[in-house]
Amino acid sequence: MTQQTSPDLGDLRDRALAFRALHVPGRPLVLPNAWDTASARVIADAGAAAVATTSAGLAWGLGAADGDRVDRDRALGVVAGIAAAVDVPVSADVESGYAKDPEGVADTIRAVLHAGAVGVNIEDALYEEGAGPLRDVTEQSERIAAAREAADALGVPLFVNARIDTFLRGAGGVDLTLERAAAYRAAGADGIFVPGATDPGTVELLADGVDAPLNVMAGPGAPPVAELAALGVARVSAGAGIPMAVHALVRRAARELLGAGTYASLADGYDYGELNALMGGAR
Repeated sequence: MTQQTSPDLGDLRDRALAFRALHVPGRPLVLPNAWDTASARVIADAGAAAVATTSAGLAWGLGAADGDRVDRDRALGVVAGIAAAVDVPVSADVESGYAKDPEGVADTIRAVLHAGAVGVNIEDALYEEGAGPLRDVTEQSERIAAAREAADALGVPLFVNARIDTFLRGAGGVDLTLERAAAYRAAGADGIFVPGATDPGTVELLADGVDAPLNVMAGPGAPPVAELAALGVARVSAGAGIPMAVHALVRRAARELLGAGTYASLADGYDYGELNALMGGAR
């Protein structure tokens, strides 16, 4: 990973507390997820109160596939660049923790803090060939506990967002999700993230049943933010939706230029001077 100056722990504590305070049921933190420094600056400039990375978008930006296939140092090098480029708190999606065991997860958390981020997502999905869709709940709880302990040892109230992939991977419904949520909370998680759950009735059951801020992933077909807020959601993420839309535009524009030789796909782009000025320097 590119060497960065270690952030001041006092500043990290302040940023972590500020980030934590943004998670309010009924008045959710809205996160249009970033994947590189440029997207982070655009998102912060649009008025986002915090910037969170998308592991999928970050991996694609590095020329790799999502799903625990990115090297920790490369991924956190991107996170460090983002944290250095914006003035709002940053949360890092670290997939399964970029590690095989709890000790390795603790190492990742220390590296996350060194990079300047004050939140993490840690998921319980398994991507190894032949493995079940989800990690054993006891094993995942140990990994979350290791993350919590590593941050606490440095005196930083890192926001640990435990991602539960029951809905995303078709591995269970509300009851199993709530069981896992309770176990992860007991292990030290601060929030619960349930991507794939967007049905209003399901979201309401989860918001009522989870003893922590609930994070859902929204996109086309999901209820609008205002409706999710009314259901008790405390955090709304776009996940990989924005980079997927961006890369679809790249494909569309490339095919149009190479095929018809026209440029309609490039209409309504960012003004060159405005974008160049936004990228003009790190804070």
